[in-house]
Amino acid sequence: MRTRTIVVILAAAVGLGLLTGRFVLPARSAPAGPEATPGAAASSPGNGSPTPKPAGGPMTDRHLLAAAEFGKVGFSKHVYVRDRVGDGNYANAACTGEKTLGETLGGSDAHFRGLMTTKDADGSDPTMARSIDDQVAREVAADARSPALAQNFAERLLLEEVPCQEEPATHWVYGPTHTIDVAPRITASWMGYYDGDLNTTGTAPRGKEPCGGIAVLRNGSHYGVLEVDACLDTAAMTRIVRAAVTRL
Repeated sequence: MRTRTIVVILAAAVGLGLLTGRFVLPARSAPAGPEATPGAAASSPGNGSPTPKPAGGPMTDRHLLAAAEFGKVGFSKHVYVRDRVGDGNYANAACTGEKTLGETLGGSDAHFRGLMTTKDADGSDPTMARSIDDQVAREVAADARSPALAQNFAERLLLEEVPCQEEPATHWVYGPTHTIDVAPRITASWMGYYDGDLNTTGTAPRGKEPCGGIAVLRNGSHYGVLEVDACLDTAAMTRIVRAAVTRL
């Protein structure tokens, strides 16, 4: 097309814009890939690693979070691991009540893992330290026998924790929900823990880092709850939760 013809076309477009009160530009093309969901932290294998495949089949101890992951986020104390299989309390009792996983979802063959800085465990449950100050984390996980049921269980467990995002001022509180999508059917949601001294409005303070927290995990037909008692910030919690759900 000759230069003179291009000038005439542009002049006509400008003239129409002036007459209608606006200048219309060509529409922008659609994004090349899907947009990120607010509050979600997508994860890619990277470094040429294959995409993780959703889990299936019975749970074993190898599906539970490894103690070495805490060293990777700067936790310097030695972490002891204590495992058991059965039933028991699975989350912060002050939020969910003194219920067991079996009472909530049925079944009594969940895997429990306690990560502690001491060998002095509670007499009633070896996965819990006698002193809460010695508890690093505690994970409870099981096989739902189908991905759909695992998703249902995870959603129900997360809904139990959501009310603790709003508590009277000076009461401890959970922060907003963060979502980590590792791969299809491998996802986790976690909320940070904030001490009552930081709760002045009934919700978690903005701009403050959490001190540990709780996560609900789903990987294929496996699901679980991870409580982190160690005082980890957002970056460390994200790494720990991602490691836990990927291993699950």
